[in-house]
Amino acid sequence: MRYLPSPHADARPEGIRIDLLVVHAISLPPGAFGGPFVDDLFLGRLDPEAHPYFRQLAGLRVSAHFLIDRLGQLTQYVPVLLRAWHAGKSSWLGREACNDFSVGVELEGVEHGRFTPEQYSCLAGLARTLMVRLPGITPERIVGHRDIAPERKWDPGSGFDWEHFRALLRWARPEEPDSLVWDAG
Repeated sequence: MRYLPSPHADARPEGIRIDLLVVHAISLPPGAFGGPFVDDLFLGRLDPEAHPYFRQLAGLRVSAHFLIDRLGQLTQYVPVLLRAWHAGKSSWLGREACNDFSVGVELEGVEHGRFTPEQYSCLAGLARTLMVRLPGITPERIVGHRDIAPERKWDPGSGFDWEHFRALLRWARPEEPDSLVWDAG
């Protein structure tokens, strides 16, 4: 696992229980995989002149806790116990501001594209680890970005196989919890 600390994070509101895992999809530029651009976006250093699409992202301050690339490699940007800025205006079961109580995981992918076996395996292991350390996260509380912001978001998209992921989740072995960054201290 790589850890690249993002400046786009802050403390969660006091007394908040983390009990939601939000799955996203991202590719920068759209449809392209690999390269430094997702890291650059989450680290606040994306050059708006590096690609025409990036001009619309200039000044955007976003992050996720984790990214799983096409090879199943995990990158962490925000300690789990801090708030990442991944969900935007969102609501789950009547609770607004999902960033306050969720962990955000980005999968490198596109709206109608398939995800790799390595990504599913990594996501299942990561989710199992989070479920062990944060018992409020249960299989029923693992959702897509589109589930919490349906008017605005499509991800992880139609190519994400929820049934396959949930089957893997039942048998996944947790990652070593100490391999993750939990706290800013």
